[in-house]
Amino acid sequence: MFQVSVDVGGTFTDCLVYQPGHPLAMFKASTTPADPTTGVFEALRKAAAGTGRTISDFLGDVDLFVHGTTLGTNVLLTKTGAKVGLLTTGGFRDVTEIRRGIRNLNRSMFDQFHPPYDPLVPRNRRLGVPERMRYTGEVVDPLDEQAAANLVRRLLDDGCNSIAICLLHAHVNPSHEQALKSIVLREASDTYVVCSHEILRTQGEFERFSSTIVSAYIEPAIARYLRQLQQRLQQGGFSAPLLIMQSSGLMQTVDECIGRAVELLVSGPAAAPSAALAIAQTRGIDNVIEVDMGGTSFDMCVIRNGKVPTTKDAWVGEERVAIKMVDVNAIGAGGGSIARIDRLGLLRVGPQSAGADPGPAAYGRSNLATVTDADLVLGYLSPEYFLGGEMSLDLDRSHHALSEIGKQLGLDAQETALAVFRTINSVMANGITETCTKKGHDVRDFLLVAGGGAGGLHCAAVAELLGIPEVIFPAAGALLSAMGMLTMDIGQELAKSEPWNDAEGVTAERVAASFNAMAAEALASFRRAGVPEDRVDFSRSIEMRYIGQYHHLEIAVPAGKIVAETIATLLKSFHELYEATYGYSMPQLGVEFLEMHLRGGGRRDDPFKFVATERKNGDAASARSGSRECTMVDGRRSIPDYDRSLLLSGHRFSGPALIDSATTTVLVPTAFDAEIDEHLNIVLRTRARSTMGQLTHADRAAE
Repeated sequence: MFQVSVDVGGTFTDCLVYQPGHPLAMFKASTTPADPTTGVFEALRKAAAGTGRTISDFLGDVDLFVHGTTLGTNVLLTKTGAKVGLLTTGGFRDVTEIRRGIRNLNRSMFDQFHPPYDPLVPRNRRLGVPERMRYTGEVVDPLDEQAAANLVRRLLDDGCNSIAICLLHAHVNPSHEQALKSIVLREASDTYVVCSHEILRTQGEFERFSSTIVSAYIEPAIARYLRQLQQRLQQGGFSAPLLIMQSSGLMQTVDECIGRAVELLVSGPAAAPSAALAIAQTRGIDNVIEVDMGGTSFDMCVIRNGKVPTTKDAWVGEERVAIKMVDVNAIGAGGGSIARIDRLGLLRVGPQSAGADPGPAAYGRSNLATVTDADLVLGYLSPEYFLGGEMSLDLDRSHHALSEIGKQLGLDAQETALAVFRTINSVMANGITETCTKKGHDVRDFLLVAGGGAGGLHCAAVAELLGIPEVIFPAAGALLSAMGMLTMDIGQELAKSEPWNDAEGVTAERVAASFNAMAAEALASFRRAGVPEDRVDFSRSIEMRYIGQYHHLEIAVPAGKIVAETIATLLKSFHELYEATYGYSMPQLGVEFLEMHLRGGGRRDDPFKFVATERKNGDAASARSGSRECTMVDGRRSIPDYDRSLLLSGHRFSGPALIDSATTTVLVPTAFDAEIDEHLNIVLRTRARSTMGQLTHADRAAE
């Protein structure tokens, strides 16, 4: 009867409830870092009350439950993971510390003042095992099982509760890794063991080793949490499988996720781009910048030509993660971002966040001046109506916290709040510009779809800075990641290295055999998840490059049986994409087929669909709930306040204005007009072809 998605963020836990044929119902609860399940069940309790049921009756009527969590990312970034030991091929224990010779990824590689990389597994817990294979998988030196057992006992005696096994060329022949895993479990059956061939079956030992170590590092925390949540849900009356959002943009059962914890690193944010794209496509738009401003971070994804981008070049903190992930960039800019004065006497906002505990000064548990405090002092937030009135904000405490910051700048609390507001908007605008510029895009060619609890107050101002003429705040925008989860398929992403080149005669038979083997593995996973084979759709791609080059391009494999003509089509597509990407191509050179990728998605019964509403009168006066005194760029003044629940499709009004709902507040700047579309999204357009001289998407289509 109900489909539920729950996204645990750094500050709030979001719960979205969908009943086919009905509008989405939205609920928020504070995240509880010490035990995230507490926050999850508080959100579920609110959802149950919203449907007039007890929580057990409500859970009994839930057919689909999708969960996203930032737990893995938090564990990795805060360095609170397991005590990991590494077993690797003798002579190669320093691969993960040498890396690719890069000093630091987040700063200049020439910054000599930044401390060197601190590996997750120190050298004394990285042990070399007597064994060796060739790159073909041929065994050169058999595994010395007695020596391996001694090394395992040494790691266990040192207190390691998670073991990463990373051997050379195990992606081609995993037999030695499998034997080592058996030895570890024989010595201590309760130890977490992660093998590199189970995480990443591709060449590149550093990337494979690093991804495996990250997975082993966060595995115990992830496994405990998922098992605990699953058990509590079942005890509460939930009987369907618990599905977990993966970083690839697909979802899987708990059993399939345990043992592959690295795939949950951007579990929640990976869903938001799909929601943003689905919203944009209801308007016939395929080029979208999706942003999500929560309490801790500002996530962004640039979607071009209707395809959510993925990457294998991700770094989480200083750790290399080479699994395929939705390409979401994040910066430390959220409602909880802390304002401070730096050593030069300049105002800085973020990246540090007050989080859920202790939270902003307005929460009454700290004296930290944050973006939320600035929004409150400026009048954009109502002290009595935060979270729909469930939580009141302490205006005096926010005023005092900002006054203390302002003293160092010679500003009063109002002036400081406005400076914080404008600073964080500039930080976010710069982040979007950097992300788009690296990809060669002009931000003005995109529709901005904004989400997150804090996004409503800031993202129109960010769009104005960037010259983006049109912004959409979805009806469920404050829970954009949770909304995206309802659009996802159950699925799996598989990859396999096949270093062939066309000069050696890549055959359709070899390519087909590789994809067929991965498809068989994926179908077995779908059967375990209870997805019928006839509901599974596969998409295939191959990473290709010119022989001798380092970088590659990913080419989609045409649907249908792979035959000789398919290989010719792939080569032609590669040359064309290379030309489009780099401005030239070299068809006279040989081409390598580097990696095969298979993505399988299982179609669901009754998936989430947007429900269009009948357009009403354009007069929004009936939705006016009053006015609020706000500080704008041109001074303090009273601006109209609208009740989000009373705004209907077709209502229009001009900024400046505020729109209050139980989950967020939207600020309509002076330069924008607002309209409620047929899906009850808030659409903002710059007035008179924009003060920046930009055309709206509708203007461009008309011309």
